[in-house]
Amino acid sequence: PYYGTRPREGEKPGLWLVGDEGVYIMSNGKLAEGSRALVVYAGQCHPRGDGDWWDYKRRHFGADDGIEFIEAERLIPLFGRNMSATHLNV
Repeated sequence: PYYGTRPREGEKPGLWLVGDEGVYIMSNGKLAEGSRALVVYAGQCHPRGDGDWWDYKRRHFGADDGIEFIEAERLIPLFGRNMSATHLNV
């Protein structure tokens, strides 16, 4: 079971681009009970490692918190093009 932006609405596999305390991506897949989601922070926007993360987040994501859903069907062709890629540019 996968979720779009709300449970039981638009259930599709994908990633969430999250602007909160930093900017990160995470899977939108349903987690097993008791497990925690893996998050991958944007370069220069990790609150524990980058001193100016707030300015970077505000400049590139906006001052408000939010979530953007990215469908897996849009990402899979990108992954197949370059197997040595190390970054996702959004």
